[in-house]
Amino acid sequence: MTGTTRSSADLDPRRRRVLMRAWRRGMREMDLVLGGFADAHIDALSDRELAEFEALLDVPDATLLHWVTGEKPPAEPHDTLLLKRIRAACGAAAT
Repeated sequence: MTGTTRSSADLDPRRRRVLMRAWRRGMREMDLVLGGFADAHIDALSDRELAEFEALLDVPDATLLHWVTGEKPPAEPHDTLLLKRIRAACGAAAT
């Protein structure tokens, strides 16, 4: 069971892959953060935002968790408005 509440039937193949990757992170906390965000926003992300999201999916879970919770600042290429939106969606204070 993935945890997703969204059907991928209406998504293009790239967005389907991203949705699946967001829910299969390895660390359940990041599944919930990224998967929940993807469920809510995957169909509305621009191509640039989708590329930024894909780049975040390549970041190790432990590192990304620190960025999302605000324990550590994000690395420069990942310090984007999209990451700020993800943080806001999970209730993390913006920095």
